[in-house]
Amino acid sequence: MFYDPIWDKQHEECGVIGIYDRNLDIPRYLYWGLFALQHRGQESGGMALINGSDIRTYRGMGLISTVFEKGVPQEEGHIGIGHVRYSTTGSNNPRNIQPLAVYTAMGEIALAHNGNLTNTRALREELDKAGATFQTTMDSEIIVNLISRSRKETFEERIIESMNRVQGAFSLVLMTKDKLYGIRDPYGFRPLCIGRTSEGGWVLASETCALDAIGATFVRDVKAGEFIEISEAGIKATRYAEAGRKQVCSFEYIYFARPDSIIDGQDVYQARLNMGKEMWAETQYDADLIIPVPDSGNTAAIGYSMASGIPFNFGLIKNRYMGRTFIKPNQKQRELAVRMKLNVVKSVVRGKRIIMVDDSIVRGTTSGIICKLLREAGAKEVYMCVSAPPIKYPCFYGIDTSVRKELIASALDEEAIRKYIGVDKLHFITLEGLDRALVGIPREDMCLACFNNDYPTTIPVSTEEGEKYALE
Repeated sequence: MFYDPIWDKQHEECGVIGIYDRNLDIPRYLYWGLFALQHRGQESGGMALINGSDIRTYRGMGLISTVFEKGVPQEEGHIGIGHVRYSTTGSNNPRNIQPLAVYTAMGEIALAHNGNLTNTRALREELDKAGATFQTTMDSEIIVNLISRSRKETFEERIIESMNRVQGAFSLVLMTKDKLYGIRDPYGFRPLCIGRTSEGGWVLASETCALDAIGATFVRDVKAGEFIEISEAGIKATRYAEAGRKQVCSFEYIYFARPDSIIDGQDVYQARLNMGKEMWAETQYDADLIIPVPDSGNTAAIGYSMASGIPFNFGLIKNRYMGRTFIKPNQKQRELAVRMKLNVVKSVVRGKRIIMVDDSIVRGTTSGIICKLLREAGAKEVYMCVSAPPIKYPCFYGIDTSVRKELIASALDEEAIRKYIGVDKLHFITLEGLDRALVGIPREDMCLACFNNDYPTTIPVSTEEGEKYALE
């Protein structure tokens, strides 16, 4: 599991895209689409492409621009899939880069997966006993093993049978030499949408911003429990599993998705703007200035300013050229690293009562350091508004918080957190405020388990670092 102790952010696992079009330069369009999805994963990336009758993969560690710094592949096939990744299940090493491509008795298949399976251990043990071999530590490899071992007559039947055996969160794109497939889990945890290219082809992608990047037109979201098959005959949609209680991840709207995306009918930018407005309604703070923690707090801070009439400005400047920070976890080095990533504009904050807006507080390490920096720069008072409710419970559906004791809100109440990070006032948006902000998504259709312990599926017991956590 990757966790940057400096930035103190949760990370989504990955983003996926698939294109079927006989007239496009598939590698180049996949590259543009992956570039648009880069925010969903910066650890590694790659693509799988048709080369004659074979599927070839092109993968590497780092950003997409680094993976393909010498140029995109020159394959001329009409199908391709792509992936950008953060690791949640499986360590961050080159063996775990996606897409995965395997040979089966029915031919080659490649897969790219966004999400996290909750029955990984049981399935892996079963496959181990049956003689399966694994080249990676990813749960995604379990899926391709199930597909390759299925005895069903067609690829479509094998895929569907396999997907009915896995549990948890998954949005997948898969390809064979002549078809492209998309699958979304029965709860719809992770996003997946369908687009139409300008040349009459089809696109599957994690977010609509990827469709915009390649000039494709949004058609609709893939429904929870839906199987999409795209071939020369066109597009076919099948309900492969009974849709459960729809549970779109609320953090897609709070933090993960790009602001210019629309997910399951909800405009992400508008949702974050509304979160800011709701926080103003809940706090009515009297202050001189509103600043965001860039970039994730930007839109909510604008919404707070619009609703309150309090001026908005950038009091913190982010160094956009600084990558991950792997340092020893002592306070002095942590503070130096934060100073490298964020710098205060002293002339903006000096003598002011500041409302600082951020998307979440996970462990509380960074928020306290930022507050200290603002006070050193002359801020008179520092208030903090957070557009996510307190994160009290771990996520098992593709976010990298799986140990409850790492979450500050699991042990401390709001007043104790305020004292810990050193702000004068602290407010987390309420669940009711979040519900009002997400006008396009009914509350019952959102996964809020990390806030309220209401997990929609059976979850595994975690023994990481000696901690055993189960539902109460």
